[in-house]
Amino acid sequence: MSDAPAARAPKVLAPIPAVLLAIVSVQGGAALAKGLFPALGAAGTAGVRITLSALVLLGLFRPPLARLSRAQWKAVIPYGVLLGVMNCTFYLALERIPLGLAVTLEFLGPLTVAVLGSRRPQDFVWVLLAALGIVLLAPWSARAASLDRLGVLLALVAGACWAGYILLGGRVSRLFTDGEGVATGMLFAALVIVPFALADGVLGRLTLPRLGAGLGVALLSSAVPYTLEMVALRALPSRTFGILMSLEPAVAAIAGLLILGEQLSPMQWLAVVAVSTASAGSALSARRAAAPLEA
Repeated sequence: MSDAPAARAPKVLAPIPAVLLAIVSVQGGAALAKGLFPALGAAGTAGVRITLSALVLLGLFRPPLARLSRAQWKAVIPYGVLLGVMNCTFYLALERIPLGLAVTLEFLGPLTVAVLGSRRPQDFVWVLLAALGIVLLAPWSARAASLDRLGVLLALVAGACWAGYILLGGRVSRLFTDGEGVATGMLFAALVIVPFALADGVLGRLTLPRLGAGLGVALLSSAVPYTLEMVALRALPSRTFGILMSLEPAVAAIAGLLILGEQLSPMQWLAVVAVSTASAGSALSARRAAAPLEA
């Protein structure tokens, strides 16, 4: 799952390999985070990850907090709050359902933004395909009787937050330079999550090795992928980037299988493929629609 672009990086990779490596890093970080849940709890792990990410970004970009305008505060505070809620609800969902399914359900948020931004009737084919994925994951069906309903709901809430984050992030990017908006937003995300982490008793369970693992999660889930994404976004059209990002649910399912031993049923794998295909199709359709304008 992505918070925001975090840092500048030299062009050491071609753009497409950079995106693919970023996706693997994010989902590997999520798998590592889930491995910390028994020790730190979902909220505690989210709190450690976001707090460490915020500290790294604040140290890197040093936003001028004392000189921000009223317009900047009005944009970045809801952006950061939504970022915090998104990460917290995603980790709480991840505690209850497999990684691949959590990412698949969360991915419906950006997919909805992409579809609602289109005026082409044929794009609603992608809506139907995504809806098929939801039906295949439905916890009320006999095929998915073991799927936790609250986990599904939390993943959908995280997806709704992701959609809002995309919309708010555009405004923040116009009002801030470089990563200052991201760093400031992460500060407010940490302020949202930390109370839940403290209530979960994270301080009493936080040892030096666990703190180190939390730093690894922060780097894998934030610093490394967002740096790579910045490399890619400088060279790739946004629609191409969106098509590549549609691989996230499938990569998440594979990471869950290889790292966490999470098995998906054939129907659940089909749901992952349906949502990934819907996302890629929506991004491709948007690219084709924009092509005459770009020519």
